[in-house]
Order: sequence, then C-alpha cells, then structure tokens
Amino acid sequence: MSEESPSPSATHTGVSRQIPKGIWALGLVSLFMDISSEMIHALLPVYLVTALGASALAVGVLEGVAEATASVTKVFSGALSDWLGRRKVLAVTGYGLAALVKPLFPLANSVGLVFVARFVDRIGKGIRGAPRDALIADLSPPEMRGASFGLRQSLDTVGAFLGPLLAIGLMWLTADQYKTVFWIASIPAFFAVMVLLVAVKEPAHAVTQRKVKMPLRRSELRYLGPNYWWIVVIATVFTLARFSEAFLVLKAQDSGLAVMFIPLVLVIMSFTYSLSAYPVGVLADRTDRPTLLAIGLILLVIADLVLARSSGLVGVGLGVALWGLHMGFTQGLLATLVAETAPAELRGTAFGMFNLVTGLALLAASTIAGALWDMAGSANTFLAGAVFAIVALALVIIQRRRLRERGACD
Repeated sequence: MSEESPSPSATHTGVSRQIPKGIWALGLVSLFMDISSEMIHALLPVYLVTALGASALAVGVLEGVAEATASVTKVFSGALSDWLGRRKVLAVTGYGLAALVKPLFPLANSVGLVFVARFVDRIGKGIRGAPRDALIADLSPPEMRGASFGLRQSLDTVGAFLGPLLAIGLMWLTADQYKTVFWIASIPAFFAVMVLLVAVKEPAHAVTQRKVKMPLRRSELRYLGPNYWWIVVIATVFTLARFSEAFLVLKAQDSGLAVMFIPLVLVIMSFTYSLSAYPVGVLADRTDRPTLLAIGLILLVIADLVLARSSGLVGVGLGVALWGLHMGFTQGLLATLVAETAPAELRGTAFGMFNLVTGLALLAASTIAGALWDMAGSANTFLAGAVFAIVALALVIIQRRRLRERGACD
C-alpha cells in the first residue's frame, strides 16, 4: 500500500504524514498562541485581585464580557471570510491583534487597562476563529478531515496545559513577578503570527462556484441545510452540559487541593484532552461519527457522576481526567461535522453561527451551574450536567437513526 492511498490499516503516524503542511502549521499557530494566552490567563484573576485590587465581581464581569465578545465577533468574521472568498487575511488579523495586545498586560497599572487588553484580545480570538476553522476545512482532504481537525485541536490543547505549567515555573523562578511572566508570555504570541504568515497558504480551491452575496441573510443561511442545524441543536444542548471548567477548579478546591496547585486541575484536563483529540480525529475518518460523538457524551455523563459523588482528590482527579477525555472525543468531531454539513462557500458563516450559539449556551450553562452551586451544592450541579448530556445523547441517537433511514430510502 503506497503512502498516497490511506487505508483503515494505516497507523496514526502514517496519517499524520499525509496531513497537509498547512494544517500542521495552523496547529502550531494555535499551540504557540495558547501557550501565550494561558500563561497570562492562569495568573490574571489572582493578579487583578491581589495586585490591582479588583473585586471578584469585576473579574466575573471581565471574563463574561470578553467571552461574549469573542462569540459575537466570530459570526461576522466567518461571514466576511465567505463574502471575500479568503480566510488567511482574517486569521492573520485576529492572531496579529491578539499578539499586539499582549504587552498591554504587563504595562497595565489599572483594572481598566487590563479590561481593554482582555477585550481586544478576545476580539482577536473572535476574528480568527471561524475563518481559521473554515481554512482547515478548505485545506484538508475530505477523507482526512477528522484527523486534520483532531490534530489542530490536539496541538491547541498542548498549549493549554503547557501555558499554566510555564506560568507556575516562571513565577517560582522570578519570585512571583507577574509582569515579568506577562512579558515572557508575549514572545510565543508573535512567533505564532510569524508561522501563520510564512507557512500557511490560501488554497486555490477555497472560492467555489456559487458567489456568496450576503452570508448572514436568510436567503443564504437556508443553504446551510437541516443536517447542519441538527448539529447546532445537538451541540447547544451538549454545551449546556459542559459548563465552564472553572467549576472543576472550585470542586478541587472544595476537596482540599492547596491553592498553589489549583492550575494542575486544568493541566490534567488539557493533558487527557490533547492525548485523545488526534486519535479520535483519525478514527472519525474511518468509522461512524455519530457513534463517536455518543461515546464522548457518555464519557461526560460518567465524569459528571464521578465529580458529583467524589469528595476526595483522587476521585476529583479522575473526574477531571474523564472531562478532558470527553472534550477530546467531541470538540474536533463537532468541528468536522460542521465542515461536512455546510457548503464550502458558507463554511465561515457556518462556523461563526455555530460558535455564536454554543458560546451563548456556554454562558447560560455557567450561569445555571453557578446558581445550582449556590442553592443546591456541587453534587447537584454536576448531576444537572449529566441530565443535559443524556438529552444531547438522545438527540444524537435520533439524528443517527434519521440519517440511516434517509440513506436506506436513497
């Protein structure tokens, strides 16, 4: 069997060699930018409260506004990439804006300036998100799309656990000099932009036969089709089940984890996430994708039950690891399903709408989880997450049956 003709018996290594270099480059871009961002974000809440005198409410408002801004921006950047027929220029703009604003964090001497830096940073994330995902879909061969999204997600998540580890190490080396760590965190952000500029090329086939006039008009959105909207509905209910990872941190703290080791919660989650994302992506190109998505939801149910019933650090650690595993089974796979169900000329819009709806669902999920946590305790918060996951699992089973029945009719 030649390397040019991938088969189910190909190893992960063989598949990774066949993935286009542009996909690898985009994965490295995500890795370096995530290292930079997580080095700052792992320390920013504590820095705001202890060094700048911010309240917990101010930190919450800052994070909520920042993430909501990113979700809204993704819709317009995705639609713009479809209208232009070009993805890279918007990806460069988004990553470049995030890199340029990183030095504002060590320069900030007030909560207001940190707010501005965080706000602009999230605008950069919003600008780049949907065009980057659409660019991955444009660059990847259809038979390797799952592996391509899985690889990008895996490398991104490696950055998500390396960033906090580097922050912990640098805080120890610099005797808790926040601003020194923030300056160092700016370096990988600029490196990410350089990789994007040099190593990623816009594919010639990115512009398709049908010219998109106004992507966000109803007449254009109808081209997305029912299968795409089914994925959006499933992902929305699923997102209600997977509220903010901040609640994993709170659970670990309630279970007795020392404050200095709190970042390890996200390190464990990101580690299992990064280990599973690429192999699951490879598997998604060879097997039934709804089944893999169902497995991911089952893992989330188990994670929620473990976290609901555990009071010790070992049980919480297991629940956090399972949480990361479910992310590896679902996040890259959902991106693959969006890419496959949307027309090529509307992929940017499709990813933008998907990210907006799921972003709003995450905000709602975290609000519900916070209210439950205060009124009914942590156990009931995670049990509610398990219920939402079961509902999402039922929707996956219904959609899987619907697709099989339609295939039988065809």
